[in-house]
Amino acid sequence: MPAEKETKAFPAAANTRVPFALALSALAGCADAIGFLEFSQLFMSFMSGNTTRLGAAVSLGEWGNVTRVGSTIALFCFGAFLGTLLAAAVGYWRLAVLLGLQALLLCVGLIMPRGPEEFPLHAYPIVLALGMQNAVLQDEEGRSLALTYVTGAVVRFGTGLANLLLGHPSPSFWIQAPLWAALTVGAIAGGLLHGAFGERAFLVPAVVAALLAGIALVMTLVHGDGPLVSGTRSPAPDAAATAPPVV
Repeated sequence: MPAEKETKAFPAAANTRVPFALALSALAGCADAIGFLEFSQLFMSFMSGNTTRLGAAVSLGEWGNVTRVGSTIALFCFGAFLGTLLAAAVGYWRLAVLLGLQALLLCVGLIMPRGPEEFPLHAYPIVLALGMQNAVLQDEEGRSLALTYVTGAVVRFGTGLANLLLGHPSPSFWIQAPLWAALTVGAIAGGLLHGAFGERAFLVPAVVAALLAGIALVMTLVHGDGPLVSGTRSPAPDAAATAPPVV
């Protein structure tokens, strides 16, 4: 599918962006399920769930759990912050750089000390990696694609159906249901992998991220800043409509 010249998407070409989006959504579901089962029901990427748990812990006075969940939310937010700055800094190398860092962080979690219950140090690199993942891809309007959570995808699909009936659906409407399905399949795989391998199951999403980074690196070396691996006028993820393009 040829890329439109005026799109704010990253990469501009849908035949790169969509397969990467589905693969990364499945990766996130897999890592989140493994983490949920391994770290006593602590979500690695589902911050809506962690926020509910944080509120419940505060109401019950479980201050150790407040620290545990609150630090996870803060680190995920920092991952999105860091990923966005890196995306703006590295330009058309974004796919290779961010996915390579993600693969590294998913492996680092396996060698980190477990830490006290209040500070799950071994989970933090995984949370950071999944926070950064949200800065990898952008839709046609320059918004970061919801790759690690499905609330946004479900809402956009529902509103997209309404707008379809009204005759003006968003260009990114149709990808929302496949993103939900990919994350669900990834979560099922993550649960099965954790049952078989325990914490070592994180090596599977790490390998997937490394393979995607390798593919992105080769594509970047071959195509440079072409639409297959870059944007035509993409701003930083989720920037204001008036923001200048960075790639």
